[in-house]
Amino acid sequence: MVNRLTPPTLAGMLLCAFAASQAAVPIMPLTDIRAGMHGTGRTVFTGDKVEDFDAEILGVLQNTGPRESLILARLSGGPLEHTGVMQGMSGSPVYIDGKLIGAVAMAFPYAKDPIAGIRPIEEMFQVDSMSGQPPVSPAMVRPAVNRAAAGKDLSPLFPARPAGSFGNQSLTEVATPLSLSGFTSAAVEQFAGGLRSLGLEPRQGISLGGAPEMRMGDPARLQPGSMISVELMTGDMSVGADGTLTCIDGNKVYAFGHRFLAIGPTELPFTRSEVITLLANVNTSFKISAAKELMGVITQDRNTAVAGALGRQAAMLPLDISVTQEFGGSKPVGEYHMQVVNDRFLSPYLMQMAVFSAIDATERATGANSILVHASIEFRNSQKPVEIRNIYAGEGSSAMAAAMNTAVPLSYLMQAGFDTLGIRRLSVKLESSNVKKDLSIGQVYLSKKEVKPGETVELMTLLDGQNGVELTNTVKYTIPQGAAPGLLYFTVADGGQTSIAELRQILTETPHSPEQLISNINRLHSSDKAYVRVWRAEPSYQVQGEEMPDPPPSLALVLGSTQNVTQNRNSKMAEIVIDAGNMMVTGSKTVQLEVKE
Repeated sequence: MVNRLTPPTLAGMLLCAFAASQAAVPIMPLTDIRAGMHGTGRTVFTGDKVEDFDAEILGVLQNTGPRESLILARLSGGPLEHTGVMQGMSGSPVYIDGKLIGAVAMAFPYAKDPIAGIRPIEEMFQVDSMSGQPPVSPAMVRPAVNRAAAGKDLSPLFPARPAGSFGNQSLTEVATPLSLSGFTSAAVEQFAGGLRSLGLEPRQGISLGGAPEMRMGDPARLQPGSMISVELMTGDMSVGADGTLTCIDGNKVYAFGHRFLAIGPTELPFTRSEVITLLANVNTSFKISAAKELMGVITQDRNTAVAGALGRQAAMLPLDISVTQEFGGSKPVGEYHMQVVNDRFLSPYLMQMAVFSAIDATERATGANSILVHASIEFRNSQKPVEIRNIYAGEGSSAMAAAMNTAVPLSYLMQAGFDTLGIRRLSVKLESSNVKKDLSIGQVYLSKKEVKPGETVELMTLLDGQNGVELTNTVKYTIPQGAAPGLLYFTVADGGQTSIAELRQILTETPHSPEQLISNINRLHSSDKAYVRVWRAEPSYQVQGEEMPDPPPSLALVLGSTQNVTQNRNSKMAEIVIDAGNMMVTGSKTVQLEVKE
């Protein structure tokens, strides 16, 4: 069938003719399979030619997972005696008497014999009946983002895999080979651990032929056993995951025989792929492949299979990154233009990888450096864009901090559950310097220790930097008329600590509208400024993200009984910004004075 949401095209007409030629897929149910049966598998060993291999059924493993079973088989034929079960074979269909029984999905790492676990085809077909996942609330996202920050990347945001699922001695999912092109070796190494924990095996430069052709190809070039590549990013940097097509039923396709990332309903483009050569390995051999033209979209990523449709185009997000040397530089030393999948889990992770690689390609890995980040997230509707500005300074460790903190707001946006909040474009401008541009909050002084309402007090802040750099700033604050007597506090803090103090409750609650969600992120404080928070030790309330300090007792009683209102221990009276001039500010100091009647 042709996607009726798009006008007829040549690809659509080819697809229509192709789907009409497909008969119902004959299958052999798991209950009919016995040890000693012999079957035939199909996969690609070279080019795009689908070749046969033999499969001897050893038995059926029941209840290997929730309502899941596996068919254990010994494979032979072609190069398998030499390579064993290879990465990239996931999804290779196996037939008995011309009937499809399932797909190669599992193997034993380091095994001398090509013993495979075959996923029953009935379990792969079940992904069609699975409903979409509910949106993840920010209250769930926040702890996950904290865990991600502790691990330096966003991989903890993905659905967790069972413990021990990739142990060396057990039957495990055949790792999915992930080809990364255009990334620096340091970027591949930095993210390799997180990618492997997701069941992927990253390989730099293994995918040949550059970026795939993102034009729709002829679906007749695909058949069960064909090699496909799920494209996560295309352009100056590209990321593709290889596997094998198990079954074509009309315009529906089923592949892999196991999860890709278990992200549920999604929209990932996939291409036809050709095998360049095979590489035998002591652990697990793999195919070296090259992605070709676009074939369709993967719409389901579940525990037992990935499934999708031929002839459809996936909605991708443009990601543009530019890098200039020295702050205020006008000519970029590096420009990168990519398309990334529009997925709540994958998009932020891919953005983090791309930003890190762009910085690593131009910034030195050791020694003092600073990175100024200007990022923008634009939306399809008239929503105000999210603007991110931060500076990171350190001794060769700024790239990961910049990449992580640029991607976290995107993750928060995409996992908030607002379907109408369609992201249109991601833009990142990076400015680098070989100087560590940082200041710490030193001494803080008040011109008076006691004041009366209506009087003005001066606050002097000393910011200390390397090589004796000092920046002194003086701000004035007038005590409001009618201010109650008692202690008044002045906290001078960096942007991160100020954001935590003011937005901790906001970021753990579910926003009530896209506008509130965007407003929350745009209220995050920049790291190139110091913030003076004037506050009292009195309760305040946050109503839909806005602070209401020291309300009258009657109103406080009403607010305190309302579920959607958050009570804070301290009440902010004012905030004053101290500009540090493109220097990263760290630290926090608090002083106090007393308000007299």
